[in-house]
Amino acid sequence: MTNVAAVRTRIAPSPTGEPHIGNLYVALVNWAVARQSGGAFVVRIEDTDRTRFVEGAEAMFLASLAWLGLAHDEGPDVGGPFGPYRQSERLPLYREHVDRLMETGHAYRCFCTPERLAEVRKVRQKAGQATGYDRRCRALERDESDRRADAGEPHTVRLAVPPEGQTRFTDGLRGPIVIDHREMDDQVLLKSDGYPTYHLAVVVDDHLMGITDVIRAEEWIVSTPKHVLLYEALGWDLPRYFHLPLIRNPDKSKLSKRKNPVSMEWYRREGFLPEAIVNFLGLLGHSMPEKEEVFTREAFREAFAWDRVATTGPVFDVDKFEWLNGTWIRRLPVEEVLERLRGEGFLPEGLAAKFDAAHLAAIVGLMQERMRRLTEFAPAVGFFIAPEPYDAAMLVPTKGKQQTPTRTGPETLSALEQMRAALADLEPWSAETMESRLRALAEAMGWKAGELFTPLRVAVTCRQVSTPLFETMQILGREECLARLDAAVAAASALS
Repeated sequence: MTNVAAVRTRIAPSPTGEPHIGNLYVALVNWAVARQSGGAFVVRIEDTDRTRFVEGAEAMFLASLAWLGLAHDEGPDVGGPFGPYRQSERLPLYREHVDRLMETGHAYRCFCTPERLAEVRKVRQKAGQATGYDRRCRALERDESDRRADAGEPHTVRLAVPPEGQTRFTDGLRGPIVIDHREMDDQVLLKSDGYPTYHLAVVVDDHLMGITDVIRAEEWIVSTPKHVLLYEALGWDLPRYFHLPLIRNPDKSKLSKRKNPVSMEWYRREGFLPEAIVNFLGLLGHSMPEKEEVFTREAFREAFAWDRVATTGPVFDVDKFEWLNGTWIRRLPVEEVLERLRGEGFLPEGLAAKFDAAHLAAIVGLMQERMRRLTEFAPAVGFFIAPEPYDAAMLVPTKGKQQTPTRTGPETLSALEQMRAALADLEPWSAETMESRLRALAEAMGWKAGELFTPLRVAVTCRQVSTPLFETMQILGREECLARLDAAVAAASALS
């Protein structure tokens, strides 16, 4: 292995679409382990599967890491001493090591066509056998193999798995793991297009980049024996292996977009904060020392320990995720929430054009306790920009699930007129003075305060559920509130 003193970890995404939240869960652990030791966190782009390559996916992944605060030390965007950091730019290295493996008898060329391989799978499956390759080309003499390759015959290169024996390795979470060679296929290492498969590239790159700790999802456990054989064939020391449990849906199935959104970009577009995302990912399979549920990225880094990681698949609980996000929204200063809304494009243009910074912050303050996602802000505050249409019948107070009216249309009209008069000359125009005067009015009229405030709320906010009524009216100002009351009086006239 490359001579390095400190721990070196890596995250190696494939640029095949929007960043998967499961990959960022793995990235968080790799980042924490590297930072705890004062080591390096590396980003490597595994882009050798050209059939699934998506333009822009790499940039999205790197942007997601930066947004979450998971700064990397080496990668395609920042460089480093072991580059290049895209596998598509490292093809000569893989070719060199494949030649070395063939020279030592640990790999061989396979000239079988896709049609023959499909037929082999079909026959073996019908016979109840493992559907792996039947090793037909393994018996080819090297001279014949060279001749056919020199003639331009398409071929792959396969790993020559020993037919007998076992491969052992130690997983840092699960202990010793033993795989019998009879359960292993002669895996393709180099595809016919000259690009390496994951199995070859990951071993060569991890070694040449000095990766000391391979931390990845448990789905790669079954492939690790093949990687161990490659390390041994190339005469290299093994890294330490840690396979994190797969994130599960509530029904225990593997997390997938069929049952839950899995794209990091989706959660960002839906108004989740990076602090909440890191916090939620940090809870997946890992317990904090004091069982804390709300913690920072740095607190996770300091507390992370392998003996606190469970091997059972953590459940991706969207309700808990939203609760955490709401908790983080409330933790931030109002001005910071306003900046997040503005920066992420969740602040309505009409609102920003109508109100100054102080009033915008006041509106955000009214919504801060109510939001679980930033996307909930704009729909809830549209009435601040301009009055919205509403049914005049909403002005009439009601009670119970059946929404039984407690007052008549004429009573409601009279109440609106009296409230308009009571507010016209009110000084100062503040939430406290408005509430005090209107509670006194309710008592004088023989109304319950809640009854009286119903037509007022609808008149001012155009809805029956809104931000706190009197704080809202204070922000809107006397002139606008009186104008909206006038409109409500006109609408209530039709109820008489």
